[in-house]
Amino acid sequence: MQNCVNFRNFRTLFQLFYIRYSICGDNAISIRLNQAGRAMDMIARMVAEKPVVIFSKTTCCMSHSMKSLICSFGANPTVYELDQMSNGQQIERALLQLGCQKGVPAVFIGEQFIGGADRILSLHVQNELVPLLINAGAIWVWNKK
Repeated sequence: MQNCVNFRNFRTLFQLFYIRYSICGDNAISIRLNQAGRAMDMIARMVAEKPVVIFSKTTCCMSHSMKSLICSFGANPTVYELDQMSNGQQIERALLQLGCQKGVPAVFIGEQFIGGADRILSLHVQNELVPLLINAGAIWVWNKK
């Protein structure tokens, strides 16, 4: 589980980075960082206290596949369709800054950024996805077939 990013720690580091550049006085950088910081805070609020959150687009087949996979275990993820949100582009840019290589799908489990489709499929193949979902409280019981 080395590749997961604890979102709270990441946000703290980002805020320290923002403070450092704000003090230096470069207004253009400060404004961009402030906007990105607001998007990071928005993402933090969106994933807070939810076991599974998926940032998706209605036209993305991989997003649909990730939603279907997670739902197949009995989880009920909170899904944000970025192409149907007025601030979707801003959120997608913040997700890219978090390290999600393609923007969507971006999956958070237990308030931790897990990754995109490649990472979720990798966890599934290694039988590590179900324990993550159980630990996050997204599912309670799982019977292997």
